[in-house]
Amino acid sequence: MKKRKFRRYEANPRKRTYFIIASLVGVALVVVLFSHFFFTHCASSDESALMTDTLEVKDTVYKYGLPIEYFKVKNDTIQPRQTLAEVLLGYGLSAQKIYNLTQCPDTVFDVRKVRAGQPCALLSDLDSVSAPRYFVYEINAKEYAVFDLVTDTVTRGTRPSSWVERTSHGVVESSLWNAMVDGDASPQLAVMLSHIFGWTIDFFGIQKGDEFRLVYEQEYVEELPLNNFRIRAASFRASDSMYYAIPFVQDGEELYYNEKGNSLEGAFLKAPLDYYRITSRFTGSRYHPVLKRYRAHHGVDYAAPTGTPVYAIGSGKVIDKGYQANGGGNYVKIRHNSTYTTTYMHLSRFAKGLKVGDHVAQKEVIGYVGSTGLSTGPHLDFRVYENGKPVNPLTIKSQPKKPISDENHTAFRVVCDSLVRRLGAL
Repeated sequence: MKKRKFRRYEANPRKRTYFIIASLVGVALVVVLFSHFFFTHCASSDESALMTDTLEVKDTVYKYGLPIEYFKVKNDTIQPRQTLAEVLLGYGLSAQKIYNLTQCPDTVFDVRKVRAGQPCALLSDLDSVSAPRYFVYEINAKEYAVFDLVTDTVTRGTRPSSWVERTSHGVVESSLWNAMVDGDASPQLAVMLSHIFGWTIDFFGIQKGDEFRLVYEQEYVEELPLNNFRIRAASFRASDSMYYAIPFVQDGEELYYNEKGNSLEGAFLKAPLDYYRITSRFTGSRYHPVLKRYRAHHGVDYAAPTGTPVYAIGSGKVIDKGYQANGGGNYVKIRHNSTYTTTYMHLSRFAKGLKVGDHVAQKEVIGYVGSTGLSTGPHLDFRVYENGKPVNPLTIKSQPKKPISDENHTAFRVVCDSLVRRLGAL
C-alpha cells in the first residue's frame, strides 16, 4: 500500500511542485519571523543599555574630576602653621607615603605653599574598611590639587568658570567705596575705576554728588561669585565733567578710550598708590608735625596703611635708593626722561630685588608704605621734579597714548555710541 502511494505521488509532478514551493515559503516565513524577533530584541536591549549608560553618565556628579558619589568625603580646613605632611599624618598615612607625595614637582603643586584656612578633603571608597583613596587641597576658588594615595601621584585641576554681566550705578555721599557698596557692587570695582581713570581723575579729590555708572562682568565658579571683574564700560561724573571709559582693541592691545577716541592711559599715573586720602598737599609753607615749625613741603602726602604697594607713576630708571634718617626714611628716586624725576619716601621696605640701575615699568611696585624717617604715621611722601625743580604732582600733564586710528574710527564709533547709550540708561 505504501508502494502504491509512492507511485501515485510520483505520478503527479504538479502536486509535488506545489508541495516543494509551500515548504520553502514556510521555511522562509519562519526565518523572517525569527530574524525580526531576534534583531528587535537585540536592538531593544542595546538601546536600553545605551539609555541606561547615558542616564548613569548624566546623573553622575563630578567634583575635583572624580565621581564624588562613589566616595565618602571628609571635608576639612588647613589649620594655622599646619604643613601638608602634618595634615596627611593626621589621616593615618605612613611616613613613606607622605614623603612620596610631598616630592611632587613644584610645577604641579608646591607643597610648601599650603595656606591656613584653605579647604581640603579626604575621599575614601564607600567600603568603610578601605584605605583613603584621594586627598584634595583647594589651592584657590578655581584650582585644586588631587593627591592619589594609591599611586602616590599628584595632579592639578581647574573648576570651570563663567562670566556674568552686571551693572551698577551710584552717587558718592561719603566715599566711592561706600557708594559701590550702596550700589550693590564690590568695593574692588572702586580700585579698578581708580586704575582706569588714574590718568585723568584725581580720586583723592572726589566730592559728594560725584556719580559712577558701570557695565561689568563678574566671574563665577559653581554659582560662587569670585572677586574677579572685567569692566566693559564706565562713566564717572566729577563736579561738572563727565568721563567715559570704553574698551577697544587696537593693534592687538585692549585699552580704555574716552568718547573722543583718546586713550585714557598716559605717560604718568595720577597717583602712585591705590585710592587713599591726601593728608598734605604741595605748598611753600607747611607746619611740620615733627620739627614743629613751618617750612616748604614740595610733595603730596598720601595716608595709607603700612604695607600698601607703591607704584612707579611711569616707566624709568632707578637712580637712587637708600635711607635718610632725618628726612625721608627709605626712599626711591626714578628718572623717567630728560625732564621728569620722581621720589617716593617713608617706605617701610623696598620691592624685592629692586636696585639702582634697574628699569621699572609704569605701575610696577617699587616699595611699600611705611613711617620711616621723620614721620608721625604711615604715609607716602611723593615728589615730582621737572628739569630739577619741584612741581606740584597733582598738576603735571600727562601725554596720552596713541588715540584711535583713522582706519579704526568707524568701528570704534559703533562700539562707543552703543555703550554710552547703555550707560546713560542705567
